[in-house]
Amino acid sequence: MKKYIPDKLYFKIGEVAKLAEVPTHVLRYWESEFSEIRPKRAGSGQRLYRKKDIVFILQIKTLLHEHGYTIAGARKFLAAGNKKPPPAQGNETTGRKIPDQLSSIKQELLELQNILLSKKE
Repeated sequence: MKKYIPDKLYFKIGEVAKLAEVPTHVLRYWESEFSEIRPKRAGSGQRLYRKKDIVFILQIKTLLHEHGYTIAGARKFLAAGNKKPPPAQGNETTGRKIPDQLSSIKQELLELQNILLSKKE
């Protein structure tokens, strides 16, 4: 997921929240958890993020929301110098991804339910 980041020197927290599609309180929380996110402060105290901060925030969001990492796991992953997360885990025996497997299991259970309901009648 590539996001277009406008070519500006500084971004306000609301702009960053829209780019990352997360609420502003999430950004403030991530600041407290990841030392790499250190926005400058304007004279009024408003946070001013740089482009590198936004790239890092988008990377954190990807790890947490798409790959299922915890905050601690994402912190370790990034501290190890990793740039790209590993591909989504698949089942070694079938090679299918977990959401596909769950969908298949759900379909089988619905078929069994229909069989059982038809036998009751």
